[in-house]
Amino acid sequence: MFNLKRSVMAFALASAPALAFSAEGVDLPNTLGMTAYGTSSAGYAQMVSIGNLLQNEYGVSLRILPGENDVSRMTPLKTDRVPVCACGIAAYYGAEGVLMFAGENWGPQPIRVITTSIASFGLSIAVAGDIGVETPYDLKGKRISWIRGDDALNLGTEAMLAFGDLTWDDVERVEFPGYGRAFEGIIANQTDTAFTVSVAGGPQQLAASPRGITWLTLDPEDKEGWQRLNEVAPYFQPHKVTSGAGISKDDPWIGSSYPYPIVVANADTDDTLVKSLVKVFTEDYDKYKDAAPGNAGYALENQNMQWVVPFHDAVVEYYKEIGHWTDEMQAHQDMLVKRQQILLDTWDEYTAGDTPSDEDEFKAGWMEARAAALEEAGMNPVFR
Repeated sequence: MFNLKRSVMAFALASAPALAFSAEGVDLPNTLGMTAYGTSSAGYAQMVSIGNLLQNEYGVSLRILPGENDVSRMTPLKTDRVPVCACGIAAYYGAEGVLMFAGENWGPQPIRVITTSIASFGLSIAVAGDIGVETPYDLKGKRISWIRGDDALNLGTEAMLAFGDLTWDDVERVEFPGYGRAFEGIIANQTDTAFTVSVAGGPQQLAASPRGITWLTLDPEDKEGWQRLNEVAPYFQPHKVTSGAGISKDDPWIGSSYPYPIVVANADTDDTLVKSLVKVFTEDYDKYKDAAPGNAGYALENQNMQWVVPFHDAVVEYYKEIGHWTDEMQAHQDMLVKRQQILLDTWDEYTAGDTPSDEDEFKAGWMEARAAALEEAGMNPVFR
């Protein structure tokens, strides 16, 4: 039996030279391209560790194209230069066709999830430790940072305010030209907050300053608060955070997070490739979990099975095979696929007509058409 198996494998290799060695259902090309965050990012380091695994276990060379911003990471996926992107939350914005993807060169993208990482860090508002704030409800009247040109950070801040049943009208908005400048502003007592990731440098600097740092407690049992938050930014989820400024396993922060990186492909990406990748991420977990910071977040138990971007069909097939799929998950998946198709169809209808030549007017027209189509289907547009 052993000789027969070895002979069959040898024949497969000889007859399919374009494919790397396949084992236990993993069938990948010799060279696989993907985009990721810049070379200094945690996401890039994680993909390098996955590349080492693919090379060592399957003879696959992973070619990573680092991108310094959301558009540069998503463009190679859009143009089919690469089949996979280890993206950030822009994957969701791209799927929805909003913010930087609402222009005429983009629109909603047929993005599907392969896997995501939810690691030990959190994402929320860092707050100066000397103003007595503990929860979002305490932010009324406080100085809240608003970053020019950064829709994602400002939307995150708006979501945290919504948890506390507040809007920008209930706080003092302090504008800054960039993320780093906002933290300088907190330390200089010009503002009180900044949206960030808990392990970033800004929070560390704030924690070491005379003002100190605190993080907003987002009680998972506050269902109404979470509902308000998710109406603004549905990609957030409750999270017990154990890494970051002033945070540890012994002194965790009950806060919020969302996946990073989000490993995605287009809906029409080859099923065999996608299924092989989710198989590697899931079944080879013990081989790479300690190879880079944040890799532990790819564990099967950390996957949000009812998130905001649909899974690739091949991922659903794999989860069904291993018994990690329910009727409730399928209903959610069907809803997300329907939503994605509505967005794609609405974009085709909108761009087929006489659209405005002015960029801002084009985006405004699209956002209006998008919202109308989703509302007609009984779905929350989220963005307007």
